[in-house]
Amino acid sequence: MAKHAVLSSGAKMWRSVACLKSELRLDLTLACGQSFRWKETAEGHWTGVMGGRVWTLTQTDDTLWYQVYTNQDEQKEAGDNKRRAGVSLQEGNGAVKKRFKGAPWKDEEDPQAVTAEQNRDVEAEMLRDYFQLHVKLGDLYKEWGAADCHFKQIADIFTGVRMLRQDPTECLFSFICTSNNHISRIQGMVERLCQNLGAPLCQLDQTSYYDFPTLSALADSSVEARLRDLGFGYRARFLQQSAKQILDTHGLQWLEGLRRVPYLEARDALRTLPGVGTKVADCVCLMSLDKPEAVPVDTHVWQIAKRDYKYAADNGQKSLTDKLHKQIGDFFRKLWGPYAGWAHSVLFCADLKKFQSLKEATHLKQPKEEEEEKCRASKIKREFDGDGTNKKKRKKMSVKK
Repeated sequence: MAKHAVLSSGAKMWRSVACLKSELRLDLTLACGQSFRWKETAEGHWTGVMGGRVWTLTQTDDTLWYQVYTNQDEQKEAGDNKRRAGVSLQEGNGAVKKRFKGAPWKDEEDPQAVTAEQNRDVEAEMLRDYFQLHVKLGDLYKEWGAADCHFKQIADIFTGVRMLRQDPTECLFSFICTSNNHISRIQGMVERLCQNLGAPLCQLDQTSYYDFPTLSALADSSVEARLRDLGFGYRARFLQQSAKQILDTHGLQWLEGLRRVPYLEARDALRTLPGVGTKVADCVCLMSLDKPEAVPVDTHVWQIAKRDYKYAADNGQKSLTDKLHKQIGDFFRKLWGPYAGWAHSVLFCADLKKFQSLKEATHLKQPKEEEEEKCRASKIKREFDGDGTNKKKRKKMSVKK
């Protein structure tokens, strides 16, 4: 039986792409609630499903290492190819003659070797696309830190938090499961969803891996009852109805097509689906639809805005309305610029309980006077209006304290 790969056992089967840890940290990026398919299967090694393949990822200071496992269908196909290559069956006059394979013809290329090389190229590109490695994260961190002294403090510890570019179907239906939920429970739900409705991919160390279900599988009329039996509760109906609505009204390519429309148009389109509110729509826009300006706002992010940025435009509201969601999103977009959603995810990651030990280990908390002095020294000011609007036109960002 195949086992989960470990780099220390030998790098022969591993492939790699150049990537500094300052540009990507797997431990933060894969565990901060963007995707729910990755698990740490050995120290510093993460195994999950992406693009219909099972991957194990790990990294050194300047290299991202990966291994892709052969799927069950590929294993069967490879076995069939070997049998066909080793023994050819020729039928003539009712007789079957076996011809064992000799040396290949000189003018023939080994199709398996060509396919393997193509797969390597495809997989490397898939990985670069998934982690959006074309985006220079270090440059963005510098921009955000220059505009926001609080972010600069956080960034010194939480480097390499990068946005994933997920499959839109997987991202949407995973985030429908997030309503009134927490990360570990969402992971369990997504895993059961794949086990029961997805195609099997491979088995490693007694762990079976499955692809994410297709829209057609999710839209089946039996899905709601099956998912309720699996503990999905009211989310079961949202999952099945959203899939059915997409297929009946829009078609298979609709979600992918939302990558090519403006952010607000994509968000509003998603909100027409059952179980998709503003926050879930923003998550899908940010994490799968190429909308880096999308800032998902929930009560957690609202608390960050009030606690760390003294955001007071909510006028003491106790619930998060669509208007307040927009105001907080606009505030962060003005502060951080066109990649505000990426910056927001760094702060969200830094505020998760599982990562608090990183703060404690580096003594993040500083005296208030020292923090204020840093802000004054950088001449960065933030502006807050009671109604959440900026009424003064200035060339430089300002803050009213």
